[in-house]
Amino acid sequence: MIVPMQMTDGFYESRAMPLSSETCINWYPIENKLSTGEVLSISLLGTPGLEQLATSGVLNQINRGAWTFKDKAYFVNGTGLYRLESDLTTLTSLGTIAGTSRVSIADNGTQMLILVPGSTGYIFTTGPDNLSAITDPDFTANGNPQTVVFMDGYFVLSTDTKKFITSALNDGTNYLATDFGSAESNPDAIVAVFRHKSSLFVFGTETGEVFANVGGSSFPFQRQQGFILSKGLIAPNSIAIAGDSFMYIGNGRGEGPSVWGFSGNTVVKISTPAIDELLKTELKNGVLADVFAYSYSHDGSYFVGWSLAEKTVVYDQNNGRWHERKSDIDGTITSWRPNSLIAAYGLLLVGDSIDGRIGKCDVDILTEYTETIERTVSGRPFQNQGAPFTVPFIEITMESGVGNAASTDPMVRMDRSKDGKTWSDERARAVGKVGEYDRRIAWRQNGRASRSEIFRFKYAEPCKAVITKVEADVRPLRA
Repeated sequence: MIVPMQMTDGFYESRAMPLSSETCINWYPIENKLSTGEVLSISLLGTPGLEQLATSGVLNQINRGAWTFKDKAYFVNGTGLYRLESDLTTLTSLGTIAGTSRVSIADNGTQMLILVPGSTGYIFTTGPDNLSAITDPDFTANGNPQTVVFMDGYFVLSTDTKKFITSALNDGTNYLATDFGSAESNPDAIVAVFRHKSSLFVFGTETGEVFANVGGSSFPFQRQQGFILSKGLIAPNSIAIAGDSFMYIGNGRGEGPSVWGFSGNTVVKISTPAIDELLKTELKNGVLADVFAYSYSHDGSYFVGWSLAEKTVVYDQNNGRWHERKSDIDGTITSWRPNSLIAAYGLLLVGDSIDGRIGKCDVDILTEYTETIERTVSGRPFQNQGAPFTVPFIEITMESGVGNAASTDPMVRMDRSKDGKTWSDERARAVGKVGEYDRRIAWRQNGRASRSEIFRFKYAEPCKAVITKVEADVRPLRA
């Protein structure tokens, strides 16, 4: 009996691997819909590749953050501030940013404030270019600033003393020691500030409070009574815009970490139990606070990603499905290598986690710089109510005939597992040389399964990557 194999729901790995071992690495699911919105089918597309545009040329000069200011792209690489010019090849050095930590950046249209958390704030202006440290002693009068946003003419900064401060109106160089606010509904420490539309969110470790600019001659931001989020923020860089909302990694008192999305005047849980388990592991290993987020849109989908220690997990707001991204860096598998992602010059630009290169990110790029992208997908385990069965035939439907000069005869590999931990030898099949559009990709004589079987497919070719379905001939056997 020919049955479909469920391979396109995205990433979901259970702690009990035989129950669920759905991996979706460097693929992302898309829904194929009618004009009425009815979902006809789900396909997998290859995640975007990376192409180098410029580099600051210094080994280990990793990216610490990026920002689009006055329609130009700026990157903090190592201890340098750089601007990628509109010719996409010229990288202009603009000065020194001390430290090694990820920076927090905001701008008011005239000034760009670059904050090294707990250390120094810098103001950059153009016409002519000038980068200078903030020297006003009141900048640190209420503690060491940690994160920054811009709202209603003010730079707003969280500090390490349960306070947040504001700059002078339209001037990030001037501060008053009396211009500060505090989150008072809960005694948890402030982790970060975040602006969403006309509201200022002040996140603690267990709750979030919402402030609005009420004007007046005194401190302009006032807490909105009764508007409190029940989930705080764990990682200060884990907040990301998601379409008309935002998402972050947080928790309430006594709870484990999860991904939460703002909806209405509250938050809703976005992460699955599988994602929660990953976050718990990061917390246990002491690296959850280092997780950072990025977001971008493409072809109607809003992607929000969180870079963990060993993998990047990505949520597609359009269909509610998760996938993973990983990079191969000189034979070592890591989380997806971009350290920042911004839109400028009509492109999606990325800073790098390895060196000073700046690249563009696009689905039509089929490698990550010089490295091949390995794409892996496995579906739900096949079961026959605990009885044995055979699978004499499996066929995967991919876009065929995608061979090119870089890979004239691309191959896809299949292996299988009974427990999701140990796997059989791989068996490769041709996807189709240039013009072989009717190429069928099938495996025969796939053996006997005693109780359950997981099938996995790997594709590591610099070619277009599309999977539309997987089908198998499953035949029950007498126990």
